[in-house]
Amino acid sequence: MTYFFSTTLEQTTFEEAITKTKAALKEEGFGVLSEIDIKNTLKTKLDVDMDSYVILGACSPKHAYEAIRSEPNIGVFLPCNVIVKQVKPRTFEVSAVDPIASMGAVENKNLSQVAKDVEEKLKNAIARLK
Repeated sequence: MTYFFSTTLEQTTFEEAITKTKAALKEEGFGVLSEIDIKNTLKTKLDVDMDSYVILGACSPKHAYEAIRSEPNIGVFLPCNVIVKQVKPRTFEVSAVDPIASMGAVENKNLSQVAKDVEEKLKNAIARLK
């Protein structure tokens, strides 16, 4: 079972890829709660160089509320991570966690439906980028 789904953006900049990704998420009802710049963090902390790589913490408030009501400790899986990473010059991969895969260990029928709904919305956001 795969744990993510993705698409590739070509002939663009890193900043444009992030902007497009945030807009696609917003169209599906997600906000971005956090933005972690892995490239800069690793350069600062470990003095290593790597290609551009950002983790966006995306959240659909409605679905987060439903999930927490169904399973109070589900916050350990929230928010849904979406990454934008450089794969070659002017080419970036955008990947989103598959919430069904990440929450699969939790045996809760109500949560299962929330995960399916979020999966559909994340897939729609990724599809908007094509």
